[in-house]
Parts: sequence; structure tokens; C-alpha cells
Amino acid sequence: MTVPASAQELGGRLPSALEKASANQLRQVLAAHATGTKLRLLDDETKQPVEITLTPAISGLLMDLLRHIGRGDAVTLVPVSQMLTTQQAADILNVSRPFLVGLLEKGEIEHCLVGRHRRIQADHLFAYKKARDAKRSQALSDLAELDAETL
Repeated sequence: MTVPASAQELGGRLPSALEKASANQLRQVLAAHATGTKLRLLDDETKQPVEITLTPAISGLLMDLLRHIGRGDAVTLVPVSQMLTTQQAADILNVSRPFLVGLLEKGEIEHCLVGRHRRIQADHLFAYKKARDAKRSQALSDLAELDAETL
């Protein structure tokens, strides 16, 4: 499939109104056919239809991506094997770089040194983020229970 010369990458900018509308339209089409979704596309070169079956996992991931684009969010995909700089990792966690470096020095997130620079594998960062979020959620549930007891 060919990409028009006017197309720009979406990761570094917010989606346009047309892109948001397209994402919402495609998301609605996929949602309407959630089980056993098959996409039929026309190949530009051969002019023949190509059928692609979306597994539930791929369909769900695509729906999440389209939901974010439809809301107007900037989206960047990060492969789990990618090595991240401390600034990239801090941005993903929404913390300052010095705070992240402190987490690395305490051993809370696995990392390696490339020369003098720290690098964090994306799946290690996401594992830390998942554990942190679960811990926060549990603390919030505990607080809600304590609040309910005092009422």
C-alpha cells in the first residue's frame, strides 16, 4: 500500500480533525464487528481485495489506539524491547528525570549502562509502572475502606 507524499507521522503531533474523525469512524466499524473481525482492503498495486483477519488481541489494541487518536491525543508506540533514555522513561512515567535516576540508583527499575549513559529496557519500565499503579490502586482502596468505616 502506498502512502501519499503529504502524509506526516502522527507520533510527534496531535491528530488533525480529519484524522480524529477517521479514527472514530474506523473504531465504530471495528466495534460493530467485534467478534471475528475481518478487514477487506483493496491493494493499490494489484487492484485485488486483500482480506485480513484481526485476532481479539490485535482488535483490542487497535481499538485502544483509535480511541486515543479519536480523542485528539498524541500517540507513540514503544516496542517492549526498545532501550529508552532516562528522559524518555521519565516522560512515560510522568516524573522528572532526576527522580527517575533516583529510582534507578535505588534499584527499583532494572537498567544498564551504555558508556556513561543509563538505558532502561521498555518492558522493565512498563513492569515497574504496572506494579506502581497496582500499589497505588490498593492504597486508594484501603483508604476508601477506612473512610467507609468512619462513616
